[in-house]
Amino acid sequence: MTAEVVQKAPRVAPVARAGGRGTTARWVRLVLLILFVVVFLLPVYVLLVTSFKPLSEADPAQAWNLPQVWTTEAWSVAWEKLEPGIVNSVLLAVPGSLISAALGSLNGYVLSKWRFPGADVVFTLFLFGMFIPYQGVMIPLVQLMVNLGDTLGISLYGGIPGLVLAHVVYGIPICTLIFRNYYVTIPDELIEASRVDGAGMLRTLWSIVLPVSGPAFAVVIIWQFTSMWNDFLFAVFLTGPTSWPTTVMLNNIAGAVTTPYSQQMAAAILASIPTMLIYLLLGRFFMRGLMAGALKG
Repeated sequence: MTAEVVQKAPRVAPVARAGGRGTTARWVRLVLLILFVVVFLLPVYVLLVTSFKPLSEADPAQAWNLPQVWTTEAWSVAWEKLEPGIVNSVLLAVPGSLISAALGSLNGYVLSKWRFPGADVVFTLFLFGMFIPYQGVMIPLVQLMVNLGDTLGISLYGGIPGLVLAHVVYGIPICTLIFRNYYVTIPDELIEASRVDGAGMLRTLWSIVLPVSGPAFAVVIIWQFTSMWNDFLFAVFLTGPTSWPTTVMLNNIAGAVTTPYSQQMAAAILASIPTMLIYLLLGRFFMRGLMAGALKG
């Protein structure tokens, strides 16, 4: 009986040691994640506490200190200065992201399911557009906006419509890539079945493809909305003071003698709220849509 117990003991001990190592590894990962979260939230803490300080306390030397006097004056001033820019950014980002998603969906659908001779060449040319730097097209883009506006008899340069057009055109490559990679995961049998039933290209898109395209639309809308909302370079070149979006207004919040840190911090938080809301609303679809087609097509 004793010999039997001695023989079984070595088989139990490694399992216990493996369980102990697994528990230790989980605790290490948990501690590291908490550390990363704390480091990530430190700037947010500085933004928040500084935004509630009066100008006399809003100083880099006291950035980590809580306000001695809590006030929302900086928020009121920041909103007053940012409100026109926020309205302009909404007029830019909402229609711009929706138009980009619609065009990307059409391009990705045709390039993945209704292929034509030279489709791969066209898709490659689309992708080249992703690598053209903004700075390299600024002067030609301004000239194009002026000439196109004169030809069409409308004002494109200096206003929101021209800025929307620039972002939509510049976003076509990435939007097409995302939708094309997503649509290759849709079984071709569904498209063939719709053709057999007499459905054309647009009917198939409307009835078969679009109902399952939610994750791809979420990715493109998040991508384009964030890009347009955070745009600064295009906005400076292509718009005037009455059409400046939030980022340009945020850059202009500065004092002549002293820097109003509390107002800048409050304005930075106000400017970031819309993009955070978009991520909260559509974020659960983001990774699913972004990774679609990674192993196929």
